[in-house]
Amino acid sequence: QVQLVESGGGLVQAGGSLRLSCAASGRSFNSFTMGWFRQAPGKEREFVASIGTISWSGIHRDYADSVKGRFTISRDNAKNTVYLQMNSLKPEDTAVYYCAATSQSSYQLIRQPSSYDSWGQGTQVTVSS
Repeated sequence: QVQLVESGGGLVQAGGSLRLSCAASGRSFNSFTMGWFRQAPGKEREFVASIGTISWSGIHRDYADSVKGRFTISRDNAKNTVYLQMNSLKPEDTAVYYCAATSQSSYQLIRQPSSYDSWGQGTQVTVSS
């Protein structure tokens, strides 16, 4: 497993931007697919974005339809950190955001929280209207 710590959450007005960071420690960070999930009060945890490991074909990124075009996931393996740049934020983006790590590589399975075995503590993002 890997230990994960998120940061960068806060309160922002609609239309604003935030960048979340997730610092990892432990086993080889570059061998994990990393994901961002979010959970709003009274709702299930939902997939936001994921980024795979570096391969001969590049790096696979995946986004939920609700954030596509507004959010960008990236990773810096030298810093053991994954980022989520969030632009054009909407009130419906308000949630606790979690970083997670998995050894899974299936494009379908990495959208499921159950595929991840390491989680951060979460960081609150609040978007006011």
